[in-house]
Parts: sequence; C-alpha cells; structure tokens
Amino acid sequence: MATPFEAVLILDFGAQYTQLIARRIRELGVYCEIQPYSTEIKDIIALNPKGIILSGGPSSVYEDGAPHCSPQILDLRIPVLGICYGLQLISHFLSGRVEPSDRREYGAAKLKLSGESRLLAGLPPDFPVWMSHGDQVAVAPPGFKVTAATDNALGAVEDVGREIYGLQFHPEVAHTPDGKKILSNFVKGICGCKGDWSPASFIDMAVTRIREQVGDGRAVCGLSGGVDSAVAAALVAGAIGDRLTCIFVDNGLLRKNEFEKVLKSFADYSKLNVKGVAAGERFLTSLQEVADPEMKRKIIGREFIEVFQEEASKLGEVDFLVQGTLYPDVIESQSVKGPSAVIKSHHNVGGLPEKMKLRLVEPLRELFKDEVRAVGRELGLPDELIDRQPFPGPGLAVRILGPIDQNRVRLLQDADDIVREEIEGAGLYHQLWQAFAVLLPIQTVGVMGDQRTYEQVVAIRAVESLDGMTADWARLPFDVLESISRRIISEVRGVNRVVYDISSKPPSTIEWE
Repeated sequence: MATPFEAVLILDFGAQYTQLIARRIRELGVYCEIQPYSTEIKDIIALNPKGIILSGGPSSVYEDGAPHCSPQILDLRIPVLGICYGLQLISHFLSGRVEPSDRREYGAAKLKLSGESRLLAGLPPDFPVWMSHGDQVAVAPPGFKVTAATDNALGAVEDVGREIYGLQFHPEVAHTPDGKKILSNFVKGICGCKGDWSPASFIDMAVTRIREQVGDGRAVCGLSGGVDSAVAAALVAGAIGDRLTCIFVDNGLLRKNEFEKVLKSFADYSKLNVKGVAAGERFLTSLQEVADPEMKRKIIGREFIEVFQEEASKLGEVDFLVQGTLYPDVIESQSVKGPSAVIKSHHNVGGLPEKMKLRLVEPLRELFKDEVRAVGRELGLPDELIDRQPFPGPGLAVRILGPIDQNRVRLLQDADDIVREEIEGAGLYHQLWQAFAVLLPIQTVGVMGDQRTYEQVVAIRAVESLDGMTADWARLPFDVLESISRRIISEVRGVNRVVYDISSKPPSTIEWE
C-alpha cells in the first residue's frame, strides 16, 4: 500500500547492510521501505515509489539460483539505481557483460570521473569510495555512458533517457565520504523527492495505521523501561487513548532497582496508564538450568506473552498487544525482508509462541533507534526515558552466559550498577551507545588478602554506535576502567577478575548472547 508521502523503494538482494542505504535516505528527509528482491511488479506499482534502489548482495548474477528481480522494473519509467550487485544485475538484464574480476576490489579505492554525470553532479574530479566486489561490469549495456572508473574497474554508469543508474561502489557507507551527496542527487535531483518525511509526518501516518488496525478494540503494551516500548506506547495512546493499558513486568532479570525506578518514571508521565506486575520468580523458575541463549529468549518470550494475556484477561475484552519492535530486531531475527542472514532471534520477534490470543501492533517496526528517539521527543516523552541506553528485551538473561539462578542475577546486577555509576560519573553515559557488564561462565584463580580464591569473571562491554547495526568498542579512559574493575572486585562478592571487551560489530555482536 502506498504511503501518504513520497517514498523510495529498496529491493534487498541479501546485503547485510541494506538498511544503511535506508538510513542515509531517511537522513535526507525521504521515507523509504525495504522489500525482498522477489517483490512482484503489481506490489511495487501499488507502493507508488518515486524511485527504486537495487541493493548489493553476495551472489554472482550469472550463477544458477542467483537472486533476480523482475526485469520489468526497468520498464516502469521509475528512476532506478543499482548498487554493486544491483548494477551488475541491471547490466545482466540489458545485454551488458558481467564477469569475475581479474583483480577483486575490497576496501578503499579512488574513483575518477570520466565525463558529465547527473548522478555524480557536484563531485570533484576524483574522490575516495568503498568497494566490495569480486565481479565487475566488463562491458556496459548499450545506451549506457560510463561516467566514472577506478584503475581496475568501471565505477559508475547511467542511461539518462531511461533514468537508470548504477554504481559499483557503496555510497551508503561512511568510507565513501561523498556518498550522501550521491544519494541526494538520486532521490532529490533525479527522483524529485522533496524530503517531506519527518518524525511529525511519521507520527501522523502511524496514528492513522494504528486506528485502522485496532478499530474500537482495546490493547495492552508490554513496557520494558526502554525507549522503544515507551515510544510505541505513546504512539498507540495517542491513537486510541485510554483503551490502551501498559504492563511493565518485572521478570527478575532487570537492572538493579529497575522495577521501582521505571514505574516512577512512567508515573511522572501521566499520559500512560501503567500497571506493574512482579513475576520474577516465575521467569527464573522457567529458566532453571537453561544455558542455550536461543532457548532463553524463547522461554522469556513465551512467559512475557502468557503474563500479558493473563493481565489482559483481567481488563475485559482485549485483542491487541503493542510491542516496540524495531527494524534492526527484524533484520537480525529472520529473513522477512529478503535473503539476509539471520543473526539471532529477539524475544519480541523470533520468540513469540505460534498460537497467541493477542494480535500484534508494532508501530516502530520500520524505524531505527535514532529515529525512535526523534519520534519520542516529538511526542513529548521525558528525557530520562528517551536518552536511556538500549537494554535487551530478555534482560540480564543474555548477559549471564550459562545457566541462570538468583545468585548470579544478583551478582550481575551489582556489577552492572557499578559500571553505570562510573560511566555516568565520568560524563560518558550519553557518548556511549551501551555500557554494561557480562557474567562469564568461568571461574579463575585469584588472591584476596592472604587467601586463594576461585571466583567468577565479569566482562565489561562499552560501544559507540549510531543505530546498533554496526558498533565500535569504546576507548574508555584507563582511570575509568581501573575504577570499574577495582570497585567490582572489592564490592561484588564472588568476582575476582574483570576483563574489557575490545571487539567491534561486525564481526562480533554488541550483546554476548
């Protein structure tokens, strides 16, 4: 269904970072949607996009089973931009020649312009780009003009008459400094988008969709204490008013004193009707002796839903469950938007039971975290909710590696609270995407006083990121790390060693499980 404002459609061919293209375009004030490469022509026409982008991907266009969209896309008279694999697919469809590169390009390269270009207008004669390809377009399709190249390969082509454009490099990544300008040339200059998408326009669209979905029904919202569920709740409350009841469940896996703090924050924000449910013993009993992280997520997802359904039954007739599912949750959980690899399941995506009485309302499903924060500010949510660092839906269950029991939860809560205090005390809280403690499933030898110890290891994780899809480990000052380590070992009984995680995402993930 077409959106109420102009949009660009991205067809996903399996690139793990297709969403980066979407982020960059939304930063330009243009809404976009990501759909599978196999989306049918009639559905593309129904979306009424102002432009279509064909993403990169790991396949070779000439291999059996390679993902191909319908060639009819090139006949719709809608501007098309192919990026990497997308360019190669366009060339394959239009009688160009694609073949393995004699010299594959991965990483930084210098692109040189070779003539006037509508797509590359306003750029210098040569500029750095980021390449990642093993195949190349050896011969451009008839009617196409080569507008840029590296020393090794064709870099950009265009057929202005048919409004079809292609780039061998990746404009969406930060390593292509002029990439945002190139994307702006496409979506605003070529597609004619005005850039009318904003948090306010998203709210208008979301409220309309929520009212259409819920009708005269009632809903419950599972609050986690984080920004995602809070913004989702505020959106739904704005759409259906007091027919929404918010439920904040203490699953026994929250941060130290979190249950009381969050209930107070929501009480100060009077626009939401919030009910607290203490269910920690129930969750921990279900998780006894469970070590597998995917099983933990599924158990927690199941218990959450059962608690919500039980509480909903006390309210009378309730048909809907509101969740703060974000686009990264969807991408990392299942290949619903294309053939991208599954990284992990989230409790609110992959962990839901097959048979559930409540129907889901997920108003943030297509947003990134920074967009959610912007929407929350537009809705007037308090800063203490908007600016909180992300916290996983399964809570400390995915930060306690191995089996979970009350003592291990207590130990991690105390260690994590020290991390938070020290990070805040150093003025670093809002500079970091996340900073937290992880309890490892190993013990090490130590010496405390005159006694030999054999106790637990805590890992500290602190990362910098814009949206959680990629992240770099934070270079915390040594004095802050020293203070965190000293306090945890001194104050948390059962820990005799603290280590610091210096892994980035990728190849690692932010959470350890």
